[in-house]
Amino acid sequence: MADILSDAEKIRNKRLAKLQRSTPAQTEAQGSASDAPSSHGPSSTDPGSARKADHNSLSSMSNTHNSPQHQTSPFPSSPSAFAQIPPAMSVDRPPSRIRISPANTRLETSAAPISLESWEHKTLSSIFRISLDAENVQDANGNSLHYVAGVRKELEDRADGLLIDLSVIDQSLLEVGSQTELRVSPFEYFLACWKRVLKHYRAAKKNIASDPKIEILREARRLCMSYCIFAVNLPEMFGLELPPSNPLTAHLLLGSDDERGVCHEFLAELVSRFDEDDSARDALIGAIMELSSKLGKMNMNDSYKPYVIAMKSFVQIPSLVNALTECSFFLPENVAPRDIETSTLLGPFFHISPLQGHVTKSFFDSPKTRDRDYVAKNQSVLRMALKTHQEDLQDIVNQIIRSSKGARERMLDWFAYTVNSNHKRRGIQVDNRLVSSDAFMVNITTCLDQLCEPFMDSTFSKIDRIDVAYLKRNPRVNIHDETKLNADQKSADEFYSSSESGTSNFISEIFFLTLAAHHYGTEAVGAKLLQLDKDIKHIEKELENLVSQRTRWESAGQLPLYEVALKKYRDRVDKGLSYKYAIEGALLDELFQARSMQFMRYVAVWLLRLASPGSTFPKEPIQLPLPEQMPKSFTCLPEYYLEDLVSNINFIFRNMPHVVTSTQSDELVVFCITFLRSSQYVKNPYLKSKLVGLLFAGIRPTYRRAKGILGDILNSLPFALDNLLHSLLKFHIEVENTGAHSQFYDKFNIRYEIFHIIECIWPTESYRQQLSQESRVNVDFFVQFVNLLLNDATYVLDEALEKLGIIHVIEEELQNTSLPAAERSEKEEALSTAQNQARSYMQLTNQTVSMLRLFTAALADSFTSAEIVQRLADMLDYNLEAMVGPKSANLRVEKPESYDWDPKRLLSDIVDIYLNLMSKESFILAIARDGRSYKPENFESATRVLNLLNSKSAALTKTPKAFAAWKQLAENVKRAKAADLEDEENLGDIPDEFLDPILAGLMIDPVILPTSKVSIDRSTIRSHLLSDPNDPFNREPLDIKDVVPDVELKARIQAFVAERRKLRVSEADTMDTSIG
Repeated sequence: MADILSDAEKIRNKRLAKLQRSTPAQTEAQGSASDAPSSHGPSSTDPGSARKADHNSLSSMSNTHNSPQHQTSPFPSSPSAFAQIPPAMSVDRPPSRIRISPANTRLETSAAPISLESWEHKTLSSIFRISLDAENVQDANGNSLHYVAGVRKELEDRADGLLIDLSVIDQSLLEVGSQTELRVSPFEYFLACWKRVLKHYRAAKKNIASDPKIEILREARRLCMSYCIFAVNLPEMFGLELPPSNPLTAHLLLGSDDERGVCHEFLAELVSRFDEDDSARDALIGAIMELSSKLGKMNMNDSYKPYVIAMKSFVQIPSLVNALTECSFFLPENVAPRDIETSTLLGPFFHISPLQGHVTKSFFDSPKTRDRDYVAKNQSVLRMALKTHQEDLQDIVNQIIRSSKGARERMLDWFAYTVNSNHKRRGIQVDNRLVSSDAFMVNITTCLDQLCEPFMDSTFSKIDRIDVAYLKRNPRVNIHDETKLNADQKSADEFYSSSESGTSNFISEIFFLTLAAHHYGTEAVGAKLLQLDKDIKHIEKELENLVSQRTRWESAGQLPLYEVALKKYRDRVDKGLSYKYAIEGALLDELFQARSMQFMRYVAVWLLRLASPGSTFPKEPIQLPLPEQMPKSFTCLPEYYLEDLVSNINFIFRNMPHVVTSTQSDELVVFCITFLRSSQYVKNPYLKSKLVGLLFAGIRPTYRRAKGILGDILNSLPFALDNLLHSLLKFHIEVENTGAHSQFYDKFNIRYEIFHIIECIWPTESYRQQLSQESRVNVDFFVQFVNLLLNDATYVLDEALEKLGIIHVIEEELQNTSLPAAERSEKEEALSTAQNQARSYMQLTNQTVSMLRLFTAALADSFTSAEIVQRLADMLDYNLEAMVGPKSANLRVEKPESYDWDPKRLLSDIVDIYLNLMSKESFILAIARDGRSYKPENFESATRVLNLLNSKSAALTKTPKAFAAWKQLAENVKRAKAADLEDEENLGDIPDEFLDPILAGLMIDPVILPTSKVSIDRSTIRSHLLSDPNDPFNREPLDIKDVVPDVELKARIQAFVAERRKLRVSEADTMDTSIG
């Protein structure tokens, strides 16, 4: 650089020496960047004869020397050369001036010809707004002219006449750029000159393309660009210090329509010098980097739009896109997740969003005081602003991807780094300082969703292009630490350790990137929304408690501290609410969710095809069950592929069901049923339960859809008719033992949803027939289901009624006005706990009893089998006692509807179950043998209550036939009870070896357990194994198929019974004879 600066200094010194020797008074030059040049340039003298051109100027020097760039951040730190592109007019030409006859150079239509020298003088004077006359400081249009004394002196020394030509333009530009009187920066002056020469050049090209005037204009244009670059990189040439900001940056933001702005042609010409002139590259790339850095400090409330518009113009030029993506600032090494938004080239553009902290407050100011209409309106405005910005982002990314293969690959690298760096966003406790923001990640997800649109057609014609082998080709997306669908870490590592050959296509790249973006982006935001809602409620409760304590703080003289604390809590509530409303506004965008739904539809079909090799679903239906041998490529997939699919669609079902199409619904139903039926494909029981949750969300009533989105499909789709019911029953059994620490309580919530789905499909005859067939063909399976149903009914009914009793007692105690404050507070807390529990248990109770009523009406035989009937009868008798017995008054509580507690309806359902089974002798006998809860008076009390219901509630009215049947059942049980007592008396004392070791009743069909060698009644051990797969006496695993009939014991029992009955008959005959 020392050589070049010395050369430049020599030129400057030479020019200054001439200026010192010049005698004409210099008039103050007026600088202007006007874009409207005068068509008639100023002239200081008449045209003279031909002159020799002197090309030993700065422009010729700049073609043969290199110079490092002086700069500070954010410009590149590496030195760069300043070699310019060779001038348009060959540097090898003779120094003599070109002479062309007027006949060949006329572009004007005037009759009087003008010499090339005069035209050149006039045109260049107009373009550069320079004057050789100190008195002539303004052109005909009022534009200020710059008096160039040094150039005048140079021309005078030549004695060729005072005509401006290309030979003095170098010196002219250097002289004007160095004038302290220049009202604009050197760069702004040179840029304005470039724009003026461009207009002349365009006009000239419309005439004779080979005209030498075009060569003059082309060289002038080249010099303008060179000096623009010098003004950016070497301000010392013009006597200036290095500015804190790149002079080009501000002009890039003005736009091409602004007279001070940078147009597309300027950018294109500047970029065309990149390959041969590093200084051109450094000037523009440095300005763009600075532009990006400035945007990184802004938010959507600031004037960010010019930055976006500028970037959209940059990416229109492929060569510039390549240069931008190749620069280190595009994706610096080891940049922290949070800094991606500010320290990468594109980060600040994706950072802009209405979800930015301060921006949300501008949309939802004082949210606690706003009504729902206000919130909804501002959410709509927020969505519009976000959507508009996201469209701009998509335009930018599309242009980058289409520019070249290299740019596309580096764009994919940037996306991959973004998602890979944000794994912590899915942690239980997320430190926002260590991850990218929600605003940033939502924009990333939306952009990738849109990149998927071209291949997501309705016929799945390109789904085979999604290559699962991508994950074995050193993929951009890092899935190493993710939990897999059905493989432990060791198995997954072994599977992925063997890489696949070949190259992954763009569709696969985008597909897997989008899956990751959903997981760490919008799905993480959705999870935060749920947690945020809980946090706000908690803070509001604390705020309410604080408000109630004002008197205590005031009496303690701490009112100022109280006000500070109160403001702190209110600010936290306002901040939380405004952010919650902003997230809702962003996520409830119809277009975004429609795209997301379409993407997840592809994920569902892709997963189904992967799990069922060779399948062409949806062209051909999936065959169930799936193959026993699970494909490794499926089991080693990240668990979040399925989890996010279900979670995203569940969100849509609950909040925006109208965006779901019927075709999408069919595929989702098939997806859920498939992995419920072949549940071994998914290891995580919680994840499998989400499939039930999705179906449950799909049948919830919506506007104009009484059965929700999926109700009609579940009742008509052939695949559902064939497989849904068995899948639900199977999973109902599986959730009994999930392995989770909360499995006991989880199963009730899952079964609650299963019961609702069954209730939705029950009116369809096909399902009822299928259930009947299950009970006949798959007996053990169905009995296991019924047993668990009874277990649940017994537990939840007992818990619900117990909690209602607790509520009844506490409510009575709280009516005591003399209760001490501390004790009252304690009881109120206990009441709140009991109320929450009662509400939960009553919901489960109502649904479970409803299922029993439906099933017993259709399948009385199955519910009266030896393994089931006694437990069912005991459960019904116990709850009938609780409902109408002496302690039923303890179930009276205030506002029973708040707990879903409707005793009249519950009693009506229980009575219906009794009536459904009354034709079965085993059921009647089981009631009679219930020594704990059966009481004839309970049947009588129930009759009175039913009569009362008939007079008050049409919905619960029992027909006369039902009343008659109820009375008949009571009589039948009485007779059975009497007969059973008589049989018991007839048998007398029963030997212990004939008694069942668990139930202590006479064994009918004794069997020997294989490991403990204990004899037990078959019905007893079958009932036990329905809930516990182990031998009850030594806890060894046991299967009912392994028990051995105790033939010898059974024969002895039968002989004992026969002998006792014979003895009883003999005693009766003897008594009759003696009486006679």
